[in-house]
Amino acid sequence: MQYAERFDVLFSGALFIGMLVLIEVGRRVGVRRLAKDPEGARTGISAVEGSLFGLLGLLVAFTFSGANSRFDARRQLITHEANAIGTAWLRIDLLQPEVQPQIRDLFRRYLDSRLETYRKLPNIAAAEQELARSISLQGEIWTKAVEAVKAGPPGPSGGLVLNALNSMFDIVSERTAAAWTHPPLVIYVMLMALAFASALIAGIGMAGAKTRSWVHVIGFAAVLSLSVYVILDLEFPRIGLIRVDSFDRALYQLRDSMK
Repeated sequence: MQYAERFDVLFSGALFIGMLVLIEVGRRVGVRRLAKDPEGARTGISAVEGSLFGLLGLLVAFTFSGANSRFDARRQLITHEANAIGTAWLRIDLLQPEVQPQIRDLFRRYLDSRLETYRKLPNIAAAEQELARSISLQGEIWTKAVEAVKAGPPGPSGGLVLNALNSMFDIVSERTAAAWTHPPLVIYVMLMALAFASALIAGIGMAGAKTRSWVHVIGFAAVLSLSVYVILDLEFPRIGLIRVDSFDRALYQLRDSMK
């Protein structure tokens, strides 16, 4: 399995293990502080805890909200592409009957290429190669359509066909841009740093207990790690458990109707 396919698991797993380690480190630091200064060991800790946990919660909330919005946008773009291709396919009927079979064959190959592009993910190199093939087919479709419009009788039908093709091609650029739209890496670095800092402070706060509360230790690390895992799954909906593959059904149904 490729590294890209496990990025969400690796990142969340590293976060979980790191938090467990830092909670234990914080607890030991807190125990030493309590031994040296029982009365002043907790002085100022509450203010730091509140600030760190508040900032961490805010960052997780905004990151999750942004990831969910982008996930919804990607799903909508799939539907828009299916509608755009379907509209252009129907408007081929406005061209001369003798040129329609060749253009329809190009359409079938084009839609096959579009489906193959996303089937090849997360193999980025293969997907980009297939995307280049789709763009090449766009040029062929456009050339044939323009030739047919010029050779046909004057009227608004040619404009309707070309406008539909423009919309069909534009949605590819939108989907490609959406697939590469993610928060800057520094956001995830900051998220991990805040999680580690919060784990350290939480460990210091647990130093007053005689025994470790594993429910709190593991629960805190697990909940935050799972939250980050869900965020990453939403950001990369072709490699994790949360996927947009089911929405490709609209494109597959359209391809079946082209037979």
